[in-house]
Amino acid sequence: MSFGQLGYDVAHLLGGGVLLLSFVLLYQRRIGAVINAFATQGTLLALAAAWQAHAQGAPGLYLTAVLAFAAKGVLIPLALHAIVRRLNLHRSVETALGVGLSMTAGVALVGLSILVVLPATEGARALAREDVALALSVVLLGMLMMITRRNAISQVIGLLSLENGLILAAIGVAGMPLVVELSTAALVLMVAVVAGVFAFQIRERFDTLDTGSLEEHRGEGR
Repeated sequence: MSFGQLGYDVAHLLGGGVLLLSFVLLYQRRIGAVINAFATQGTLLALAAAWQAHAQGAPGLYLTAVLAFAAKGVLIPLALHAIVRRLNLHRSVETALGVGLSMTAGVALVGLSILVVLPATEGARALAREDVALALSVVLLGMLMMITRRNAISQVIGLLSLENGLILAAIGVAGMPLVVELSTAALVLMVAVVAGVFAFQIRERFDTLDTGSLEEHRGEGR
């Protein structure tokens, strides 16, 4: 596929949508809005996987699409909303960087992804090269979100968004074994479960999910 063909353009539209939602996650300051943006990103990821299944003639990717939609578009967002209601966290997300600096850093990371991926993948299919560049951008923006958020729930969402980038990269490379995608998803989801338990422990111990409060209690157990 090349520029101007339907398969190429739709793949780029969906991949670009996933990347755009990463910026929305960085921009949002309300926990509920962050969760909703993550659900939308998961739904776009599922659509991207389904389209790649059609374009590549790879039926296994339809399973990836169904799992991505069920987990990222529905189940995890519902679980996170339930946690927010249970812990009464209807408030703004505290950040280490302001909106302007976060968005500027995000744009810089996208530029870095392009500078790294495109020369390194010279000779590969144009669609695969650009999909990997988009995916790396999503991964780096997920890492940025984890670094710049002080709320444990938002950091978990950053981790899950990072994993969305890994899946986006896997589905964009023709011939990638389905077991690689599923094992990657399972690993990150397991880490997310551990992070969720950790968040509850922080809440019970310090009555807040602001990870910055841990600094105030460093060394108390010694």
